[in-house]
Amino acid sequence: MFRLTKTSPHLLLALITGCCLWLSSCQTIDLYERVVNIPKQQWQSSFKPQFKFDIKDTTVPYQPYILIRHNEKYEFNNIWVKLYAQAPGDTARQFSLELPLANNQGWLGTAMDDLYDHRIAVSLDPAIFNFKRPGQYTFTLEQIMRRDPLENVLNVGLRIEKKP
Repeated sequence: MFRLTKTSPHLLLALITGCCLWLSSCQTIDLYERVVNIPKQQWQSSFKPQFKFDIKDTTVPYQPYILIRHNEKYEFNNIWVKLYAQAPGDTARQFSLELPLANNQGWLGTAMDDLYDHRIAVSLDPAIFNFKRPGQYTFTLEQIMRRDPLENVLNVGLRIEKKP
């Protein structure tokens, strides 16, 4: 049976702190995240936010995410974007992506009041695009929906994580 002694609270505190540090170290390693406000919550197709970040370690795989924040008045279940990706010393490549935001049960993102945040993994074909060269990478987002401007979109962004 475990008996409490005068040193037990300190030992318990050290054990809890160690466990918390160990658990927090198991999270993904963020390399880059930037979010841009959409002017007047109306995403014009001419407004193309650009994201620049450096890759130094080319030995690990990376996962890009597109970040979208909209309110409940957004009228569509998805959003179509064109992603321009440029590796160091290369020409920009473009990818048309359909990003799902809702299904028959409702919005897919996390909700806070009437705002919805989406973090959507982007699967870029490694044969076409990869993070194999060190240097500065540039991603540009363009909305390509039929409605222009696209209303009720508050923010868009890019997040790059090292895969565990």
